[in-house]
Amino acid sequence: MIQSMTGFGKSVLQLPNKKITIEIKSLNSKNLDLNARIPSQYREKELIMRNTISSALKRGKVDFSLYVEQSGDETSASVNAEAVKNYIKQMQDLNLPNIGSKHDIQLLEIAMRLPDALKTEREEIDETEFAEIEKALEEALTEINEFRTAEGAALEKDLKLRVSNIADLLNEIMQINPERVENVRERLRKGIEDLKENVDENRFEQELVYYIEKYDITEEEVRLKNHLSYFTETLGTEDSNGRKLGFIGQEMGREINTIGSKSNYAPMQQLVVQMKDELEKIKEQVLNVL
Repeated sequence: MIQSMTGFGKSVLQLPNKKITIEIKSLNSKNLDLNARIPSQYREKELIMRNTISSALKRGKVDFSLYVEQSGDETSASVNAEAVKNYIKQMQDLNLPNIGSKHDIQLLEIAMRLPDALKTEREEIDETEFAEIEKALEEALTEINEFRTAEGAALEKDLKLRVSNIADLLNEIMQINPERVENVRERLRKGIEDLKENVDENRFEQELVYYIEKYDITEEEVRLKNHLSYFTETLGTEDSNGRKLGFIGQEMGREINTIGSKSNYAPMQQLVVQMKDELEKIKEQVLNVL
């Protein structure tokens, strides 16, 4: 069973004085690329959360966000009254025109935007609270993995279809292979007749056999069938392995390219082009497999 690297998971934790929302999004990537956005008061626990996410997701470009909304009376920020008073006094001391009671609100607005008007006290993380956050994180990871599994099922269905299409095209190629051989024979004979030269029929047949053997695609057919079978088997294994599927896809491409270079027959080359098209779609999909 394969998994996609695309997924989304979310968990909401409601505490007495705050609401904590955890969101995890992932896209495809060669390795694990984890970006975390969390409030400063939880930074000391970032490594623990990163390790939990890394163990659960393995690969992908992952965005982890932890949002905190204060829902009670408590807040970590408070007005620095002395700083605000000092700012207002300094502005009043400038003796600017029209400074009076009607401008007090404007002065306050300006003062509140200046540095240190607000002071933030660092809160110690409550271990009981963090234990609840860890549970919420596990819930979000379970959700994103379920999402990845569902996406993986859709990917697997499409990949099996592409592999089946390549197998059908390969069968068509082998069915017209005798026509190709006869076409080669006729072209060689016509070429000799155009030269208006008498040829030794035995020598002609020997050269023809050599030429046909040189462009024989039986080995490529056997190897490509084996690769298609191995690809399908890998799709059905317990562990999702996108890298392995990618390597098998490369081997499939080598055999298809060789068949194309040896075909020397337009109807066969057209089928090879269709096989390449199916293989490109497989490669695109495999990039998103975990």
